Amino acid sequence: MVMRKSYILLLFFIGLVCSLLNPVAAQDADAVTFELQLSKDKLGINERLRVDFTMNKDGDHFTPPDFEGFRVVGGPLQNISSSWVNGVRSYSKTYSYTLAPTARGIFTIGQATIEIDGELYKSLEKKVEVTAAVDKPSDQMTADDIAGESLHLVAEVSKTDPYLNEAVSVVYKLYVSPSVNVSNFRPLDNPKYNNFWSQDIPVTRYDVQNGTYDGKPYRYVILKRVVLYPQKDGKLEIEPLSLEVTIDVPTNKRDFFGGRIFTQTNRTVSAGKRTINVKPLPLAGKPSDFNGAVGEFNLSVTTSKTELNASESLQAVVEVKGKGNLKLFQLPDLSLPGALEVYDPEFDEQVRTTLSGMQGSVSNHYTIVPDTKGKYPIPGISFSYFNPRTGRYKTLRSDEIIINVLSGPATGRYENSGSGPVKQSVVGADNQFHFLKTQPGLKPKTVNHFFGSLSFWLWLFLPVILIPIAIMFGKRREAIARDVAGNKIRKANRLARKYLSKAKRELGQKEAFYIALEKALHNYLKAKLKIETSEFSKDKIASLLEKREVDADTSERFIGLLKNCEMARYSPFSNVQMQQDYQEASEVISSMDKQL
Repeated sequence: MVMRKSYILLLFFIGLVCSLLNPVAAQDADAVTFELQLSKDKLGINERLRVDFTMNKDGDHFTPPDFEGFRVVGGPLQNISSSWVNGVRSYSKTYSYTLAPTARGIFTIGQATIEIDGELYKSLEKKVEVTAAVDKPSDQMTADDIAGESLHLVAEVSKTDPYLNEAVSVVYKLYVSPSVNVSNFRPLDNPKYNNFWSQDIPVTRYDVQNGTYDGKPYRYVILKRVVLYPQKDGKLEIEPLSLEVTIDVPTNKRDFFGGRIFTQTNRTVSAGKRTINVKPLPLAGKPSDFNGAVGEFNLSVTTSKTELNASESLQAVVEVKGKGNLKLFQLPDLSLPGALEVYDPEFDEQVRTTLSGMQGSVSNHYTIVPDTKGKYPIPGISFSYFNPRTGRYKTLRSDEIIINVLSGPATGRYENSGSGPVKQSVVGADNQFHFLKTQPGLKPKTVNHFFGSLSFWLWLFLPVILIPIAIMFGKRREAIARDVAGNKIRKANRLARKYLSKAKRELGQKEAFYIALEKALHNYLKAKLKIETSEFSKDKIASLLEKREVDADTSERFIGLLKNCEMARYSPFSNVQMQQDYQEASEVISSMDKQL
């Protein structure tokens, strides 16, 4: 008993000495801490984030941040922990939230506040990066496990190993188990088809169909359909489509009438990334006139007539018809004799896009006017394309067409019909010879004196008139120099006109033309809307035009021109397409001028 008392006194003495030797530790134990803790600082858009606000003393009036970029799916939950260790009390209180991202990007979890012992404490801010959806979320949390097993978003790709410029279709299907019901859905992250020429096939209505998923009966609906033409060989990735879906999940509870009670929950689903291995076009057997046409095509060259008189006109049509990348190559030029006057061709496009790719025809319409009598041949032209079904190139050739001009002035040198030079007699005029006049008919010249004339008085008073004009002009220049904002607008307006003129001069040079056209469009917006377009995306520009009451058609045409300028960096554009884009830019700018 005596030893036990001595042992207790010894422990008490050691604790007292330690507290005297380490007063800082005792003070730190009493310090108030209020911290923000994240389950992770980087997550996919289909994952969940846990946010904890922890304090070591009890407080009141807790105020959370607004959680910009996230949606609260759970919380706040309170957790209080209190314990005694070696006579020291440990206390912890935590407010927990479960968040779901609403968009991709870098977001900041702001400061929370709490009042402890009459003083206000704030937590530190932390940044969170939200990336594209991941295939297997590490901490996916749902209100009900059934929801995760009953909902699947699938991207069905028609071909994973296409050739360059061969059509690939992607169909996004949402599979839903018959045991649950979908109340609503909205896209969170639409994929960006980099290195692809893409065209959406609109889904006008969502028809529910029966199918199977993983060998089990499911219902599915087609959400999105898109046709892609790869513009680069190698491995290309298709970003995933992500949706937030509100679903009704059955519970084990029943209502008064015995019907099953459903609970509503939200779930984010993703189609996952898809990789496509694009094969390059073979070099063996590649024709010299090949310009990127991939598919199966037919070539035809026709004329509206083969016999006509001089100064009459005829139409010659170069048409390529079939199935393939019809919008992504240039038609061959028609070669005509120099004696035929020909106008720039009018481009016509009759193309429809289905899940199997583009189908239809593209054609150039030439207007030809002969000046002189004779027979003129229109030589045949060739058109080469690559057939991905056979894996070979094929060259098509048109037949020669003879244009017979029946009447009109004959050429002074020759006719194209093959006859020799045509001699013409020289006929003299009746008044070929004239006699010289014998009377010169000279008249005396009158001398005008300068002094006292109208010119004398004008030069005398001209400096007096110019002085006030110079003063007014100087004040005007000073006012313009002080108007910094106005000078920027005027400079942007001049640059817009300059680059639009440069784009016209660069017609036929794809890169230089579209660079100049894009600068013209951006400088026009700077001049009219007083904005720096480098800080704006196309969506923000469209929103700003809508606020300025520019009609939807003009806004869509303007945004379409900006997209064409970007697409031209990796897509083949014909001279006709450049001419159309230049004409479109002139019309759109004129229309926006009237509305703004």
